[in-house]
Order: sequence, then C-alpha cells, then structure tokens
Amino acid sequence: MQDSVTVRMAAPADKIWELVSDITNTGRFSPETFAAEWLGGATGPAVGVKFRGHVNRNGWGLKYWTVCRIDAAEPGREFAFTVLGPGNMPINTWRYRFEPVDGGTDVTESFQLHSNPVLRVYWLLAGRARRKTNVNGMRETLNRIKAVVEQA
Repeated sequence: MQDSVTVRMAAPADKIWELVSDITNTGRFSPETFAAEWLGGATGPAVGVKFRGHVNRNGWGLKYWTVCRIDAAEPGREFAFTVLGPGNMPINTWRYRFEPVDGGTDVTESFQLHSNPVLRVYWLLAGRARRKTNVNGMRETLNRIKAVVEQA
C-alpha cells in the first residue's frame, strides 16, 4: 500500500523544497490535484498546518476536496502531508524527500495508504490500478517540477 518515484533535478534542494511546500503550486504540477489553499489563516508550510486540496480523481470527472495536515516541513530535506477522512482519520500520506547529489538533488515522492479495514478492502479491490495511477502521477508531477526548477 505504498510506492515511490525518484527524479534527479539539476537544482538545489532548498529551491525545490520551496516550490513543493507551497501547496498553492500543487495545481501546476499534479495531474489530479488541480488546486489547494491554506486553512485556518495559515500562509505557509509548518507541521500541523492544514490545507484543502481539490482533486479531479483519475482525470475523468470525479471532483472532490480533501483536508490535509502537514506532518513534515524541513526546508531542503522533507515535506509530507496526510490526507484526512471523516473524524480526521488518516487516509494516505504523501511525502517528498530531497537528497543533495553532485550537480543537483534527487527528489523522491512517495505515498503510503494507512492501514485500517476499509482501506485494506479498497486496496485489495482497486490497489493494482490505483498504484499504477499514483506511480504515473508521481512521475508526471516530479517531471513537471523538474522542468520549472531547471529553467531558472
């Protein structure tokens, strides 16, 4: 119930982190999440801050929004958030890790579906297709970010 994709970018980790951690940029990069906004008066990333993500699931018209909570906000190193369900139940954690390498940064995006009976059944029924969609989406997201950070 998890996977990851890594893309090497010819840019410093701090620059990439700033772009990724500003959730108002999400719609520029994600093939499914087309917009996001800070909640509760927040204006930037910090652990515990919440935001709302607007999703076009699978790109075929099922549109909805989710509330997410930031779990890691370490500049240049890591940015992570958890999608929350009813009663603030954790559904899925998305994570970006930034590893400086010679000439740039390896950026890894990952997802991990949380374990509960409902999500286990979902994963058994739709997991293979959803995993493929997530992996393709992460690759597309990272390549879109790469195109932006390598332009400057």
